Amino acid sequence: MEKSSFWREEWKPLSVIIGVFLLCFYLPVNVLQQSERVEQAFWEALYLVRWYAQEHVLLCLIPAFFIAGAIAVFLGQNAIMKYLGSKANPFVSYGVASVSGIILAVCSCTVLPLFAGIYRRGAGLGPAITFLYSGPAINVLAIILTAKVLGVQLGIARAIGAIAFSIIIGLGMQFAFKDEPDERNGSAILPDEEETRPLWQNALFFAVLVGILVFANWAEPETTTGFWYRVDSLKWWLTGLLGLALAVMLVVWFHLNRGKVILIAAVTSVLSWQFSETPLVPFSVAVVGLSWLTSTHQGEAGDWFESSWDNAKQILPLLLMGILVAGFLLGRPQQEALIPSGSIVQAVGGNSLLANFFAAIIGAFMYFATLTEVPILQGLIGNGMGQGPALALLLAGPAISLPNLLVIRSLLGTKKTAVFAFLVVVCAMLSGLIYGGLVG
Repeated sequence: MEKSSFWREEWKPLSVIIGVFLLCFYLPVNVLQQSERVEQAFWEALYLVRWYAQEHVLLCLIPAFFIAGAIAVFLGQNAIMKYLGSKANPFVSYGVASVSGIILAVCSCTVLPLFAGIYRRGAGLGPAITFLYSGPAINVLAIILTAKVLGVQLGIARAIGAIAFSIIIGLGMQFAFKDEPDERNGSAILPDEEETRPLWQNALFFAVLVGILVFANWAEPETTTGFWYRVDSLKWWLTGLLGLALAVMLVVWFHLNRGKVILIAAVTSVLSWQFSETPLVPFSVAVVGLSWLTSTHQGEAGDWFESSWDNAKQILPLLLMGILVAGFLLGRPQQEALIPSGSIVQAVGGNSLLANFFAAIIGAFMYFATLTEVPILQGLIGNGMGQGPALALLLAGPAISLPNLLVIRSLLGTKKTAVFAFLVVVCAMLSGLIYGGLVG
């Protein structure tokens, strides 16, 4: 190998090795050992990853993995290409992708398996990115809660900004990488696909899966009256009814063993009565049962499990690692970690360019579970955060995070991930400047 060729090909791993060596060489162990903040940050990282595992893996991620697997196996590639492909009508593809989050109460991490499913299936980069951003950003519950807690103006601004910027970011990604070859299988000219079941059956099947995801994660409202409270009080009944509907579909449409399906449904129902105060127990049993049924089936249900498992293997470890890092740096809501919350509040006061930029950056790297950004912002605004930076954080925070970006990098590569994060930060910052100028 020529010397010039060696440096051209090996400078990246060499840089990493040198950087890690210097970090180890100059690691201030004595200072860190005596620092209470570092110790607090360490425990915050563990608390955050435990909380995420308890609250989101089983209820959010597992259903999302199954939906992503179903997209890959049951949703025709030609259909994806028709509505979301790079050559699809842009008004249709970007329009559908930009409002997708209205029915999905998901966070920036839960949307990843769904994004991976449609992207691998052949969706164009622009529409897929629009879906990736809009999924967690346009959650109808989050918009309503924002308007109720933080004010109607901020709620409306969040809704308009999320839809508009999802399209802008998607178009920006499509334009930035329009000359790059598409190496996915979906980029090829596809033959006509033979449908295994009617469209209405697939639509109903996906509606049931999405319904289980939505109702299992339905957030408790602030009040004890009204429509949202009634839905919350019935959410586990609705989740159970959808689960029974899924069981019927597995027997009738997917030809799974009827006795095994009835056994799992019966055990889950009994546990639902026994553990009515801890619904995570019967839900976990149902997940294990569904995994057992599909993984041991030789037909398309087996392919469904295999595709779901592939997504879980790739995404879950990166997510947990990213959550640990996010917890170490920023901690949980209302808790201190390595970066003092007072410094953050001080940096995002007013409506300056720097304040909006800093709010967008913090939002882009901090992890927000669904709806948690609202009480966090309520505290920050109470401590002097400006309205413009508040909107910037609302548009950047729920849409992406450090764990989210780590997984996106494994799917799209470093360059596309960096451009995506840059576009999100810039759009959030500009929206904060404009909104802050209008209401300030």
